[in-house]
Amino acid sequence: MPRDCAGQQAGGRARQCTKQCRLPHLWLGLSERSPSLRSVDMVPFSEYATRYRCLAMERRDGILQVSLHTNGGPLRWGLGPQRELVEAFVDIGADRENRVIILTGVGDEFSGPHQDPNRTVYNQDGVAITAESLDRVHWNAKRLMTRLLDIEVPIIGVVNGPAKRHCELVLMSDIVIAADDATFEDTAHFHLGSQVPGDGIAPVLSMLMGLNRARYLMLTGQVITAAEALQWGLVSEVMPRERLLPRAWELARQLAQKPDLLLRYTRIVLTQPLRVALAESIQYHLALETLSSLQSHAHERVSQD
Repeated sequence: MPRDCAGQQAGGRARQCTKQCRLPHLWLGLSERSPSLRSVDMVPFSEYATRYRCLAMERRDGILQVSLHTNGGPLRWGLGPQRELVEAFVDIGADRENRVIILTGVGDEFSGPHQDPNRTVYNQDGVAITAESLDRVHWNAKRLMTRLLDIEVPIIGVVNGPAKRHCELVLMSDIVIAADDATFEDTAHFHLGSQVPGDGIAPVLSMLMGLNRARYLMLTGQVITAAEALQWGLVSEVMPRERLLPRAWELARQLAQKPDLLLRYTRIVLTQPLRVALAESIQYHLALETLSSLQSHAHERVSQD
């Protein structure tokens, strides 16, 4: 059963020291992939596995299962989970003992809830909309995508139910399997949230679905069924929910039979198109999302006065 996690303060101090040490390594000409730098960055599994409130982790034979949750139930999206996922992806990617990742949710829903048209993640979390707060949120939005792609081992995405928020995170997995009642959408941006889909979801969905299908989905609030996702190639297998994790572990054990470097370098090759697409667009898209957020906030204040 997923549980809330502790140890964040101690982990935060350790991480601050690590980040301060990175720049001298770059001055010395060492890349961020060098073994010496990895050894500095890596946090032991026993420490980071219990660090995060919205992630439950278990590892067996080099296979790491990461279950996203809120208080033991389906993940409720917000700025807190965004921040935690960024840092968790760093820890997971730096740990060479992780050879295959299974990414899933908890219960009968992968992520939610539907976006409330009258609320944003800012007022939901009590954050005032300023240049500084927008910069912080959008900085983490970029890192959420890039740090996920920085995990250099295969990821199996297990969509245990409707993915109402940020379905692109699980769809960026190398293998995606889904429950037969899973759904996929991006209603939280343009359709309900009155925001530009600028945090990386647009290029990812356009690449995976095709440009016209992705544009239709984001503009109209279309919700895709598991059967449609299978037909369009977004997922590779659909089955009853109770069969998902056994199948994911079966696939993971199959992949884990391969040598480490083969696993890592194949993952890098297979995710390179996503890296290129995000590198070309995400900063510009986030800038547009920022401007539209400021205008929406101004209109909201005028309507309240």
